[in-house]
Amino acid sequence: MGLIRLRVRELAAEKGWTLREVADRSGVNYKTVVSYARREAMAMTDFTAIQKLARAFNIAIEDVVEVLED
Repeated sequence: MGLIRLRVRELAAEKGWTLREVADRSGVNYKTVVSYARREAMAMTDFTAIQKLARAFNIAIEDVVEVLED
């Protein structure tokens, strides 16, 4: 199974947003956003949350996800 990392912290920093602002703008629960920002790697995640994050940052889904292992 592959591992991914969500680039939430970096993308928020580029926009000058706090993680709370990311949650508010995306509609993703704040605790979930914090969890994604802190994790170095994960095997599974909620695709809907990734879509919401991409929409909030106004970027493609591929730019939110970093593939660590195939």
